[in-house]
Formats: sequence, structure tokens, C-alpha cells
Amino acid sequence: MQTDLLQEARRQAEICNACRYCEGYCSVFPALHAERAFSDGDLTQLANLCHNCRGCYYACQYTAPHEFDLNLPQALANVRQDSWEDLAFPRAAGKAFQKNGMLIAVATVIGFALLFWAARMLGAQGAEGFYAVLSHNAMVAIFLPAFLFPLVSIGISLRRYWQRVDAGPFRGAHLVKAIKQAANMRNLKGGHGDGCNFEDEDRFSHARRMAHQAVMYGFLLCFASTSVATVMHYALDMPAPYGLFSLPKLLGLSGGLLLVLGCVEMIRLKLRADRALGAQGAFGGEVAFVGLLGFVGLSGLALYGLGQTAAMPLLLAVHLGAVLAFFLLTPFTKMAHGFYRLAALVVDAQR
Repeated sequence: MQTDLLQEARRQAEICNACRYCEGYCSVFPALHAERAFSDGDLTQLANLCHNCRGCYYACQYTAPHEFDLNLPQALANVRQDSWEDLAFPRAAGKAFQKNGMLIAVATVIGFALLFWAARMLGAQGAEGFYAVLSHNAMVAIFLPAFLFPLVSIGISLRRYWQRVDAGPFRGAHLVKAIKQAANMRNLKGGHGDGCNFEDEDRFSHARRMAHQAVMYGFLLCFASTSVATVMHYALDMPAPYGLFSLPKLLGLSGGLLLVLGCVEMIRLKLRADRALGAQGAFGGEVAFVGLLGFVGLSGLALYGLGQTAAMPLLLAVHLGAVLAFFLLTPFTKMAHGFYRLAALVVDAQR
């Protein structure tokens, strides 16, 4: 990791530890105040525990023009971003996406879409719907490795994280507590439950928390839709296509809508927020990830709406290209931050 980023975060953490004005703001400050000195692992843990709500910055009396020049949200964001790049597997891919996220996301989607468009000959004769364009077996052969790769990659990254922060033995009770906190986005509620100051220093808002929840639950509903369809196909001998009121369609449509709405709101909030309080140079990569995730949901909804028209083969190629790009890039995009944050919450529960 970059020594200068860690040194600056350490300087600011030591000042905050002496002040203690923000003790009740979020999980970061009780964890910070529990230490008397900060190792590189301690700073990595604090950085991933921080949700960048920015309330501490606007409440701080030591921000510029004070000589201490505190900007703890940015200092922790820089360490956090650097930790994601350094812990990624493989590391080179993580660093490449953070530097050229938008270009890589767009190029990957277009490239995979063209490959799927060229592979229309793999459609199954006599099949209905999407399988007439690309057979079920071909989809499984392509997407199963693409689904397993990010799981292996993120698993290795989390193991590296656990070692870096010198976490103790893993216990299920701590994971349950962390999942509960992540499910309701407790650390985006603000110290007094009024929300965070992400949009405007004088305005408390739950908009960012609700946008995150829409994206998270939208993604989980889409994943549940695919899982249910898999069970129906293999265990119940009920292959697609499915009707509007079938469980896969109901889960997928509701999840897709939440995903698109949440991503649009997150981009709106990012455009309104002060970039000086976030990680330096990370804005493009963050927007690329949110845009890619939102496009997956939007192309899926478009495919459902126009699935019975002549545009279906092209839309299917674009949607599958976006989904494949999303899965393969997941370990290197901000999507991975959810896993790191959950790991940080587990470590904090142990504390």
C-alpha cells in the first residue's frame, strides 16, 4: 500500500483520537478510540468500516483553514481505495480498473455483446424464446465459469484482508451481527439517525442510504430470480420461458426496477457531492461501476419488454454481454466494497 496515504490517515486518526468529539457518529469512532496507536492493518480496517457519510467532516472544528487541516473522510477513502487495489486478485486488474474504469467497462460490454451476437448459430433448433438464439447449454458453459471466477477472486481478496487487519478467529455470531448492520445500512443513518451529509453539509438526508438499499435488494432479487429459475429448470423439469406471474419473472422485474432506480439515484448523488471528500481519482471508476450495474438492470427490463419483437436477438446479445462483463469485473469494481465492508463489520463485531 502507498505509505504516504497511510501516514496521512495515521496523522488524522491520532488527532481524532485526542479530540473524541465525533465518538457517536458511526462505527469508525468507537473502533478508532479503542486504539492508542494505529498500525497499517488498523487503518485498513477503519477505512473499510467508514461509509463516507461525511458527517464528521462537517462537524469538525479542525478542518481547513485550521492548521490541522483534517479531512478524515478523504483520508480514509484514499486508504480504502488503495486497499481494494492492493488486495484484489489479480492485483494488476484491480489497479487497471481503478485508473480506466469507464473505458474498460464500456469496451468489455461491447466486446462481449459482439461475441454473443456472432454466436447466434449456437441457438437450439425448435427451442423457444432466448434459447432459440443461444441454447441453454451454451449459456451454462459460458456463465458458470464467469460466476465462479469472482467468487474465487473475492475469496482470496477477503483472506488477504483478514490477514492484513490481523483479525481473530471467525465466529458465526459476529457474521450474523454484521449482516444485520449491513441489511439496514446502519452506518448510513448518521450518529443520531438523521441520515448523512453526503449531498449538502447543512442537510441531513437518508437518500444515499435508500439508494444503496434499492441497489442491494434489487441485485439480491435478480439473483434470487436466476436461482429460482435454475431450480425450476433442473429440479422441477420446468424450463423457460416463464409467464409474467411466475416467480422468476416477478422477482426479476421487481429486482430490475429497484436496481435501475437505485443506480440512477446513486449517480445523481455522486454528481451533487463534494469530490474533495472522496478518494482522489476514484470518481470515474465508481461511476463506471454504478453505470454498468444499472445498465444490466435496464437491458434486462428492455429485453423483457421487447422479447417478442424482432429486436430480441440484439437485445439479448447486449444484455448477456453486460451481465458477463459485470461478473468478470466484479472483483475489481466497487461491487467488491460490499464484501470488504461486511468483513470490516465482522471484525468490528469481534472487537
